[in-house]
Amino acid sequence: MILTKWGFTRRNSIKAEFDSYPHSLVILRKIKNYYFIHKIHWSQLDPVVEKHHLEEMEILVNRELDLETYYFNRKTRKI
Repeated sequence: MILTKWGFTRRNSIKAEFDSYPHSLVILRKIKNYYFIHKIHWSQLDPVVEKHHLEEMEILVNRELDLETYYFNRKTRKI
């Protein structure tokens, strides 16, 4: 999966598009020092989004913003 397009919105949010889901818009919100998926405007033209896809999307956005370390060090992360 590749992050094809992203941009800032209001209230510490980011909208992102990915090559695997070209017709769906992903909205991420900032929690402490990293971004987490808030909602997805899913299109029926795209495949169903599964849990591992959500995590991969979060990693790609946080890596792009150089926040990957904070994302992996969050308290809720399962080891």
